[in-house]
Amino acid sequence: MSEQDDGRSGHARGVTRRQTLGIGGALGLTAATGLATAAALARRPSFTGDELRSAVPLPPAFQVPLPIPAVLAPVSTAGSANRYEITQREATVEILPGVRTPMWTYGGTFPGPTIESRRGRPITVRHRNELPVPTVVHLHGGRTPASADGYPTDLVLPEGWPDATRTGQGGHSMGTRDMSGRGMGAHGRDAMHDPRAVVTGPTRGYTFPLNQRATLLWYHDHRMDFTAPAIWRGLAGLHIVRDDTEDALGLPAGRHELPLMIADRAFAADGSLDYPSLDPTLRNRPGVREPYLAGVLGDVILVNGAPWPVHEVEAARYRLRILNASNARHYELEVLTDDGRRIDLVQIGADQGLLAAPVTHRLLPMAPAERYDVIIDFAGVPVGARVRVVNRLGSGRTRDVMAFRVARKVTDRSRIPRVLSRDLPTWRRSDATRVREISFRAGRMHGGHGWLIDGKPFDPARSDVTVRFGDVEVWRLIADVHHPVHLHLVGFHVLARGGGRPLRHDAGLKDTISLRPGESAEIITRFDGYRGRYLFHCHNAEHEDMGMMANLEIV
Repeated sequence: MSEQDDGRSGHARGVTRRQTLGIGGALGLTAATGLATAAALARRPSFTGDELRSAVPLPPAFQVPLPIPAVLAPVSTAGSANRYEITQREATVEILPGVRTPMWTYGGTFPGPTIESRRGRPITVRHRNELPVPTVVHLHGGRTPASADGYPTDLVLPEGWPDATRTGQGGHSMGTRDMSGRGMGAHGRDAMHDPRAVVTGPTRGYTFPLNQRATLLWYHDHRMDFTAPAIWRGLAGLHIVRDDTEDALGLPAGRHELPLMIADRAFAADGSLDYPSLDPTLRNRPGVREPYLAGVLGDVILVNGAPWPVHEVEAARYRLRILNASNARHYELEVLTDDGRRIDLVQIGADQGLLAAPVTHRLLPMAPAERYDVIIDFAGVPVGARVRVVNRLGSGRTRDVMAFRVARKVTDRSRIPRVLSRDLPTWRRSDATRVREISFRAGRMHGGHGWLIDGKPFDPARSDVTVRFGDVEVWRLIADVHHPVHLHLVGFHVLARGGGRPLRHDAGLKDTISLRPGESAEIITRFDGYRGRYLFHCHNAEHEDMGMMANLEIV
């Protein structure tokens, strides 16, 4: 294998055989022969990362009931905005039956409480940080002013945080980002300074105008260098935006609408969550141990915080609001009866809301941070029968996701309209003021392995892409291995993949696109909503922490 130490080349140096296999072969081949070789892998299922194995006995599948996260009640609905309060705190919860697991939580639960809001009615969520480290809250998919978007250096410090007296006027010292662990950690003395950071503590209010389409969003920690372990420890929750137009469609609702947060985890012998951090305190030294540089996978599949759960359903249509909240694991979902009959997944929405018309899938791929709004019809399943949701990309225990058991016949008055939405944007390639080409590749950073955008690791003090407010642009995104690319603030349409047509699951308005190994894809969007500093990044959370993030300035 050739070695190159030019960080701009986007090539990894010294990749071990274990890493190469863990990344699915693509990174090693890319480092040796470039994207032409990796392009041949684009048609193969992705497997990016290495799997942790739990050291505690795991329960059988399909025995734990599916929990439904509680909907958070506002503390005030007076005036022009609803107001909510969430305390970020440590809690011990039961994930595996009979096992107590310490977690970092929003409000003491995992997932955190679900926030339900109405399109066009602002909300303010006041977070109080009682965790042992700084945090940042990002509403993923939100059309949010930059001041409340959760920029990675806009920290909320806990009381008594040792750096609190050294932040200066709105700034915060960010540490040297050496992913091999040989340099100073984040918040260290040898620091790079972000003069635009806004540091508060221990509370901060985030105001979300919610002038956006009805859809499923999610909120999670976004602290620089430590997003991956913070989400792994439990800092994630759902946010549903509703509106009158969607309510009038007659889609399955009430008990026939299920939010499903899918995430993988692994457990240590004492019942705690296992994660390969270089610094388990998450205070100084960012990064993970070498075998997991491409991403951390767990061997337990959780849905709404329960392992391989089962849910009792009626013989009717159900609307499943699905989020892949895993750090690095990809899924290809398939729904099967126990006698092997496949049930269709009828997609009605994507990351940013309803499609123009339904799209029927037999298999549905999901990358980290993607959301799909799908309907499953249990009407043809006999009472007492079981329906399994499986992951075609998994093996062993990770092949199972969850199950449904049909309990009774009912009269179902829901429907799936042939026209779902008429308000999708209709940008054309000819509308674009600019076409950009942006690469996502492995490389060298600060003396260690990293993941780079256009050959550079993230630097909050650098402007990477500047766009004019209101402009339409086409971005051509290029990957070496599998990268789910997320743009803050805006939704986009997928124009093309590999020079060809988009895939069926690319329909609708998205904010995250799953790039396959060696693949290029074109997206189109209009940069409107708000001016300010935003981000785009890979949502493989380990890649993000190891440099695969860039600044987007809307001016």
